[in-house]
Amino acid sequence: MVSQEQRRRQLAREKFLRQQQRRTQARRKARVRNSVIASVLGVVVIGSVALYTTGVLKDDDKKKTDASGEVSPSAAPTSKAPDPCEKPAAGSVKKLSWKKEPAMTIDTSAKYTLKLATTCGDIGVALKTSAAPHTVNSFDFLAGEGYFDHTKCHRLTTQGIFVLQCGDPQGTGSGGPGYTLPDENLKDKSLKNNTYPAGTVAMANTGQAHTGGSQFFLVYKDSQLPPSYTPFGTVDAAGMKVLEKIAAAGENTGAGDGAPNATVVIDKATVVKS
Repeated sequence: MVSQEQRRRQLAREKFLRQQQRRTQARRKARVRNSVIASVLGVVVIGSVALYTTGVLKDDDKKKTDASGEVSPSAAPTSKAPDPCEKPAAGSVKKLSWKKEPAMTIDTSAKYTLKLATTCGDIGVALKTSAAPHTVNSFDFLAGEGYFDHTKCHRLTTQGIFVLQCGDPQGTGSGGPGYTLPDENLKDKSLKNNTYPAGTVAMANTGQAHTGGSQFFLVYKDSQLPPSYTPFGTVDAAGMKVLEKIAAAGENTGAGDGAPNATVVIDKATVVKS
């Protein structure tokens, strides 16, 4: 028979064991809680570093000095340069197509000028009428029909070659007037060492002979290209500044060949005999 003293000791021992068990459970819970907290903190720290390195976080206390010497808060970083161009004029692209090249109506001995009134500024082009009569005649015809009005310049290249490409009403690089033109002026004196110099305006094509249509490109920096693209004009000084502004805004892929970041729309194209 268990004595009263033995019973007291047994109860004390059981109480001690229960206390030890509760402490063990408490320590286990604390370890789990601390582990979770550490994991969460790790995620927060890693996320914060990622946000900082991608420019999402900013230091509101950081200051910079502007051109006037005044100290101003740092601007929030942006993914691309601000659009340097204006909003397009009201209107829509005309859906026009013809089955054959227009009849020759220009005076091939006269001088003609192409004016592209764009959202980024006016680009004047002195046309090489006698050297590329079919191309100039086509541009005179298409401009008169309003074919280029409200069309986007859909391509800008900033690596390897340096051109702005326009003239596609679809804005995809696959549009055209329904007819093709013969290649002209491929031995122009300006094309030295397979280089199209800055300021050249030339016809785009599929890479095959006589496949030019309405798409053309404006060279804003000397570009190495085979002499297979009809050079038919030269950009004026004011137009070169417009092209340089467009190029400075970059293109949307970051790979050197994509749509321009600038909103480049031809509001109106006109050809004038001078």
